[in-house]
Amino acid sequence: MRLALLILTLATSLAAAELALPPLTQQGPQPGKRASVTPAEYAGTQVHHLIALPDDWTSDWKARGKRWPVIAEYTGNYFPTSGSTGEVEGAALGYGVARGRAIWIVLPYVAKDRRKNERTWWGDIDATVGYAKTNTPRICAEFGGDPKKVVLCGFSRGAIGVSFLGLHDDEVAKLWCGLWAHDHFDGMLEWKGQPWGSPLARYREEASVRLRRLNGRPLLVTQAGAETKKFISSIAATNVEFLNVDMAAHFGAFPNELAKHPHNDRWPLRDGDATTIARGWFERVTATDKPAK
Repeated sequence: MRLALLILTLATSLAAAELALPPLTQQGPQPGKRASVTPAEYAGTQVHHLIALPDDWTSDWKARGKRWPVIAEYTGNYFPTSGSTGEVEGAALGYGVARGRAIWIVLPYVAKDRRKNERTWWGDIDATVGYAKTNTPRICAEFGGDPKKVVLCGFSRGAIGVSFLGLHDDEVAKLWCGLWAHDHFDGMLEWKGQPWGSPLARYREEASVRLRRLNGRPLLVTQAGAETKKFISSIAATNVEFLNVDMAAHFGAFPNELAKHPHNDRWPLRDGDATTIARGWFERVTATDKPAK
């Protein structure tokens, strides 16, 4: 009996240490669920984003004088080895810090035909950036997101995207109060066969221009090597934090029930030192009432 109780207690403890993603719904945005939304300008297409409203969200939020921080996310490429689907439904990074306490948005990459989401790279760059420009403020206005407390995050392709897309021009850069990139960064590797990503010298020069649009706002870079740190620090010398996540210590062996590979966006769903740091960073960045630059 005591052994059974101990096993049950241990199982409950382990379950509590891992955050489950909200279930998917097609019934519109609501608390505690991930809703698929196709905006009016893409009606009749498969282009869509996901939104999960906070657990305490109610439709009378305006009367309550209530607003929430927002975390918007870009996913990785389609890459079965790591378990990355390339779809908005496959995202997890942002929810690891939102935890039902913030509005979580997963933004799409709009395909070149503007009829569906793109699973690999950017699709139509102008349309993808335009989608963020239009829908991020719209979501804030409709559901009570605080436009001064919007963080952009991304994993892998999305980690590059927080700068490549999120700092693409001055207009889109102004949407964010902070950025978080996990596993990769804009301008660090040459992406041969991609006109935007090669040759490396030109790509880095263009990435440098984008990074300067950060303009002192907070940046968290997780899994950053020495060259990445040097590149970023030479341009964005203040308000930048680096965090290396010990995936072996965090997960143990791979594959496991939460992640297939060390290159993953699932780690913030599991409690641990790195998760605590990332969540603390998000809370600090979105706690200020200072206007975005």
